[in-house]
Amino acid sequence: MSAVVAERPAPAAARLVPPGAPGWWADVAGVAAALSLLVVAALWTADRGVQELLSGVATGLTSAGRLTGLLSADLMLIQVVLMARVPLVERRFGQDRIVRWHRLAGFASFHLLLAHVALTTIGYAGTAREDVVTQFWLLVTGYPGMLLAAAALGLLVLVVVTSVRAARRRLRYESWHLLHLYAYLGIALALPHQLWTGADFVASPAARAYWWTAYLLALGSVLVFRLGLPAWRSLRHRVEVAAVVPEAPGVTSVWLRGRDLHRLPVRAGQFFSWRFLDGPGWSRAHPYSLSAPPSGDLMRITVKDLGDGSARVATLRPGTRVLLEGPYGRLTGEHWRGGGITMFACGVGVTPLLALLWELPYAPGQAVLLYRARTEEEIAFRAELDRLAAERGVVVHHLVGPRAGRPAWLPAYAEGMADVEALRRLSPDIADHDVFLCGPDGWVDAARAATRAAGVPDEHTHHERFAW
Repeated sequence: MSAVVAERPAPAAARLVPPGAPGWWADVAGVAAALSLLVVAALWTADRGVQELLSGVATGLTSAGRLTGLLSADLMLIQVVLMARVPLVERRFGQDRIVRWHRLAGFASFHLLLAHVALTTIGYAGTAREDVVTQFWLLVTGYPGMLLAAAALGLLVLVVVTSVRAARRRLRYESWHLLHLYAYLGIALALPHQLWTGADFVASPAARAYWWTAYLLALGSVLVFRLGLPAWRSLRHRVEVAAVVPEAPGVTSVWLRGRDLHRLPVRAGQFFSWRFLDGPGWSRAHPYSLSAPPSGDLMRITVKDLGDGSARVATLRPGTRVLLEGPYGRLTGEHWRGGGITMFACGVGVTPLLALLWELPYAPGQAVLLYRARTEEEIAFRAELDRLAAERGVVVHHLVGPRAGRPAWLPAYAEGMADVEALRRLSPDIADHDVFLCGPDGWVDAARAATRAAGVPDEHTHHERFAW
């Protein structure tokens, strides 16, 4: 380990970065997303959509197909903007909620797209008095842009199928992420058919103005916030690996050195997506939380080897250049009301909470950490936690042991004890505390159920999930 890292004192009560942008900006964005769907429906209505819907079976099916296609396209563009990681929206809603909305919009858009294909094909077949299969073939091969649209449909089917929870669990993160990028290509391939044959695009100047604005806004969001801002920050701060330190079996910390890191708009508890320029695979970004707030020219992340490319972290060499994207996440001290804190950590979920424990200016005895691990060897940062206990008065409870036979945040040895009873023994004043949780989905759900039962309101509970 380099001397600069070895001698660096643990961060203590680091500066508090000003809170994120006012919430009304993000609320306006949410209202705009809902209004966009109403605008699409209004444009369809203005182009005789309702009249055609009621004028006959075949014409009505075709008109309904137009509407479902337009709503599907609009939801696709909303998805793109949601995942463009616009800072105002990120800081207001957080990744968990944005990802949930992204999935809801994605599945709704996909089902509307299938309805568009089916309704349009059946409607055209009824008008031309053709069978459905022949009509579908004629549409794909005989109309401008339709072959590209068919390719777009195939790509979007691939993205949706691999987004189903059962499929995601079978895929490595890198594979899932690469396949998910095909959604951008699918949306791009669908645009020509809308430009060339879409009645609502071709016939109405107002519709053309709306759709060009929507597509350019989505494209601009990706170019600025997914590509431009990360590239600028990576060039400005010139981050590189300073040292690699094993913390526990399969858990590794990476100290990162950079230029003007104090100017990064990051808070303890947030994460970046990292690309380590150490050879093949560098282009795939991985989200890792800071395990210590930036201090001077150094910051730290801690990674558990989960077999999805994270094993490479332990082999990084000092001097390896790093590209970063972020910061992201709302598991920060912005939500702290200034009183007691109870933190729940499971495994490597301790990393963002550790950074928060160093940053927040709580009084001695006000902070409680409940740290779940399967074995004593898996407890990371033991010396640092001891130092927090000695210097900051943090009450640390190590909850070590195999999993319980039921969904629970406690280990198996506590199965005979009610979750709420155990929680109140470990953190007697928890009902008045702000609660921070970080860990796997099922464990977080069990811990949240216990905090609710102990009297902690949901608005005082803040969590980050390990999910993608």
